[in-house]
Amino acid sequence: MSRLRRGQWWLHVLLIGYVAATLFPLIWLFMSSFKSNREITANTWALPTRFSFENYAAAWESANIGKYALNSAYVTVVACVLTLLFAAMTSFAISRMKYGRSNKAIYPFILLGLIVPPGALFIPLYRLIQGIELFGQPLYDTHWSLILVYCTYALPITVFILYAFMLSIPGELEEAGIIDGLGASGLFFRIVVPISLPALVTVFILNFIGNWNEYILSQLFITSESLKTLPTGMATFNDGYRTNFASLSAAVIISIVPVLAVYVFLQRQIIEGMTAGSVKG
Repeated sequence: MSRLRRGQWWLHVLLIGYVAATLFPLIWLFMSSFKSNREITANTWALPTRFSFENYAAAWESANIGKYALNSAYVTVVACVLTLLFAAMTSFAISRMKYGRSNKAIYPFILLGLIVPPGALFIPLYRLIQGIELFGQPLYDTHWSLILVYCTYALPITVFILYAFMLSIPGELEEAGIIDGLGASGLFFRIVVPISLPALVTVFILNFIGNWNEYILSQLFITSESLKTLPTGMATFNDGYRTNFASLSAAVIISIVPVLAVYVFLQRQIIEGMTAGSVKG
């Protein structure tokens, strides 16, 4: 065993090199967020002469990053919650409820969404959103245009993970619930949802990361400055003549912090959910 480990030293070197290559851009970005534009231009790889939070203050106040971050948080959380609700109910229906051959037909139909290239839907979605009204108001250039589209894109992969997890739940638990007088809604909310919590947290975080970092759709459906999300709002650092790299670096670090914090605190649930879902699926 020791010889095998000594013979795999190259694998450890390869993994260390991969980690270094992955972390280097983030470390460089963090250092650049404390520099001035002149320092970044003069010596890109040098350490900052002094550590100051002026760039963070400028990014938060002057560039309105705080407003963009709130917009991103609203759109991301609402989209994730709606996706989780619809996907969980759909997964419960096709995995735990038996109603003929429809079970086997609905699930593959939902998974067809995984093979459709996202870029192929941009133009149809744009035309569709422009023609829809919500409560008498155009849906285009509203946060709900992004929320609905994010839910549409996330539903197939979310159902795929939750369906595999819910199949592994023992049927005896449902039988006990039915004996106690629970209906379909009671079985879902009192038995299936609590047991599926690891998988629910997993898909929530995965969708949160994807929605938070999404740029193309938010650029396509949102035109009002006050409604822009964080990725599109950071484009204001480029005025057509020059780019404020110092404040832009600080803004990118600010945008990374929420996702990083959520993942660090919930990484155990993510791993448990992915592992449990893959055993049965």
